[in-house]
Amino acid sequence: MSTSTPLALFVGIPNTTLSADEIALFRETNPYGLFVGRRNQKEPAQVKALIESFREAVGRDDAPVFTDQEGGRVQHLDAGPWPSFRSFGEFAELAHRDLELAKKALRLSSRAMGTMMSELGLTSGCSPVLDLVFATTSSVIGARSFSADPELVAALGREVVDGLLETGNMPVIKHIPGHGRATLDSHKERPVVDASKELLRATDFKPFVDLKDTPWAMVAHVVYSAFDKELPASVSPTMLDVIRNELGYDGVLISDCIFMNALEGTMPERVKQVLDAGYDIALHSHGDLADSEAAAKASRPLTEEAIRRINAGKARLGSLKVNVTEAHTQVEEMFASVLVS
Repeated sequence: MSTSTPLALFVGIPNTTLSADEIALFRETNPYGLFVGRRNQKEPAQVKALIESFREAVGRDDAPVFTDQEGGRVQHLDAGPWPSFRSFGEFAELAHRDLELAKKALRLSSRAMGTMMSELGLTSGCSPVLDLVFATTSSVIGARSFSADPELVAALGREVVDGLLETGNMPVIKHIPGHGRATLDSHKERPVVDASKELLRATDFKPFVDLKDTPWAMVAHVVYSAFDKELPASVSPTMLDVIRNELGYDGVLISDCIFMNALEGTMPERVKQVLDAGYDIALHSHGDLADSEAAAKASRPLTEEAIRRINAGKARLGSLKVNVTEAHTQVEEMFASVLVS
C-alpha cells in the first residue's frame, strides 16, 4: 500500500530504536510523522539516530518527529543531559508579579527549548497549552495551563508560539477548542462539557481565536454538548466546522492521541473516525508493530488542503539558535529576581 503522498498519520514506537520490521512497515506505508515519548528518548546521540532512521525509512529528510515538551511535568526530554524547564503555571505566577518580565522569560525559555529540540532533529514539542484552568479542571491539565483568564493565556501563549517559531520548532496549540472545563481526564474517560455556546465563546475558545495564526493545533477528545451532544471534538464533523469557521482556524489539525479512552472503537476505527470527521491527521502515538500496521491500513493519504496547511506552516519557521544552558540560567535568574521559587 505504498503511496507517494504520506499517510495522514503519526505513528509511535515502543523502543529507542526502530526494528527491521518497523523500518520495513514505515518504508511501505509512509506515515507522515513519528511521535516519540520518554520511553524513546534517553540521550542526544540516540535520539538523533532514531530520528534519522525514521526519515530514511519513509524517504523524507523533513518527515516530522514530534514529542511532548511543554515544561513542568510534561517534558519528555527529562533525562540527565537535558535541563528541566518550568511549567506554564509557574510563568503565570511570575506574570501576576511582573507581566513584562514573565513574557520576556517565557520567550527566552521557549527559544531555549526550541533550540534544544531543533538540534536533536525534533520538529515539535506539541506546545503551548491554551486550555483555561479552573478549580474544577481535571488534574491532567493543572499547572500545564497558564490561567483562567483568556487574555493572559493568549498573551503568554503568544510568547511560546513566537519563541518556538523563531528557532525553527513548530508550535502546536492545544487542546483546541479548550479542555479546561472538562472535569474528567480524557486519557481515562470521555469528558462532557455542558457550558453554553455563549460562555465557551467568551472564555475557553478565546485564546485559540487570538492565536489562530499558529500553524498547528491539537484537537481535544472532549464532548461540547452545546454543539454536539454525542461525539468528542476530535471525531466530530460539527466541531470541525466550529473550529474552522467560527474560531477561524485554518492551520493543520491533528487529533490528540487516539489511544485515549475518551474515544471508542478499535484503533483502526478511531483513525477512520478522525479522518472521516475532516481533520488533517490522526495521532497514533502508542502501540507496537501490529497496532501501527493496523492504523496505517485504516489511514489515507494527506489531502491537498492538509499539504497546503503543512507547507504554509513550514514557511513560518525561523533559524534562530540560542545557547540553551545560558538561556535557561537567565530564565532562572529572572524568577529569582522576584522571589518566585
